[in-house]
Amino acid sequence: MEYDGLSRPIFKDGVFSNPWKTWKMAGTTDLIRWKFFYSDRTNLPSDNKILDQNLPVHQISDEEIKKFCEDDASKKFKVIWIGHSTSLINFNNIIILMDPIFSERASPIKIAGPKRFRPVPITIDRIPRVDAVVISHNHYDHLDYDSIIALYKKFGENKKDPINWFVGRGTGQWFENSGIKNNVHEFTWWESKKFKDLEFIFTPAQHWSSRGITDRNKALWGGWIIQSNSSKIYFAGDTGYCDTFKEIGKKYGPIDYSFIPIGAYEPRWMMAPQHVDPEEAVKIHMDVRSNKTFAIHWGTFALASEYYMEPKQKLSELMEKFAEDKNNFITLEHGVINEF
Repeated sequence: MEYDGLSRPIFKDGVFSNPWKTWKMAGTTDLIRWKFFYSDRTNLPSDNKILDQNLPVHQISDEEIKKFCEDDASKKFKVIWIGHSTSLINFNNIIILMDPIFSERASPIKIAGPKRFRPVPITIDRIPRVDAVVISHNHYDHLDYDSIIALYKKFGENKKDPINWFVGRGTGQWFENSGIKNNVHEFTWWESKKFKDLEFIFTPAQHWSSRGITDRNKALWGGWIIQSNSSKIYFAGDTGYCDTFKEIGKKYGPIDYSFIPIGAYEPRWMMAPQHVDPEEAVKIHMDVRSNKTFAIHWGTFALASEYYMEPKQKLSELMEKFAEDKNNFITLEHGVINEF
């Protein structure tokens, strides 16, 4: 292949790895140091009234979700932040779900692991239509078995116009093992596929993958560009900061709407390679030349050690620091239907 200046994953002996010098995999010593010797500053309130005030959740009515899915969106963009990295969008009249997790815990088991501290604003059984699902990578807070099976049973099993799944290379095997064998499309970075009136392109991210102790980095991670004839959206997935975002901006920018993570970033000595902090999120926003960005990967699960409201607080300050319009990188309320 002729070199085109774009980052490619390293693939050796069935395992993927990141190509950038900014990458470092956290080890067992780092994990022990974090869990036992680092101060946890999350300070989640035990009083739900405080959570309701700081992070309100709008419970979506049947009428609202029906209108969201059926109203003409050819000249507007509609988005609902479900929570964490899960967003439901109506883009060019195609309903797309990003990294769906509707479960109580981001975990392989239901009685332990990170627990949702903000409820979902709607359940899958009440969503009338989903055309496509994009998956950034296979970690449990992004690829949730119960949510995928519920979506498949409602929208994929024996349906005339079934749901399509867009995943990184290697994740297709997980879908097949879960009983989903059709309409699963696997990609490596920069590969693309047309679906209905849109094009889906898998883009690089600095992260890693694992569902258990034997499959680390056997499935590729990344983000997504989804473009119509007139508009582009970008979903960054989970990532540390690296040079690839300038590549994405050069190749696909400007981006109309982006979804960029801002949370789960402390302590930096452990999290920096895999999770951006709000300052790096703003840099990604600028690198990809995003016109409007929505903050994700915060306010739902406590996955790291920063104060639970700090990502939102820092975001506003940092947009000022970089002389950016605050209205161009915003947080959304859970469950609120937004139109742009």
